[in-house]
Amino acid sequence: MPKYLIEGPHPATKAECLRAIEIFLRTGSHFLTHADWGCADGEPKAWIVREVESKEAARTIVPPEYRKDARIVGLNTFTMQAVEMMKHHPA
Repeated sequence: MPKYLIEGPHPATKAECLRAIEIFLRTGSHFLTHADWGCADGEPKAWIVREVESKEAARTIVPPEYRKDARIVGLNTFTMQAVEMMKHHPA
């Protein structure tokens, strides 16, 4: 199953950070209650990494009011063998 980084940004004020954290925690969703946050380091964002069917499915994890600004990134890993193959068969 594909793996995605789900990034949920919010406005960079203390009040908005607290509001976003509360919204995520109140949903009760296991995914949202285990988000990692960058607010304390000046990055007003929540991050979640999950395996789901598609980018659209990943976006639905984010609370509705943050979905339109969410960034969804497909993740993958590489082996040395895969790197060597890509060197000889460029896309």
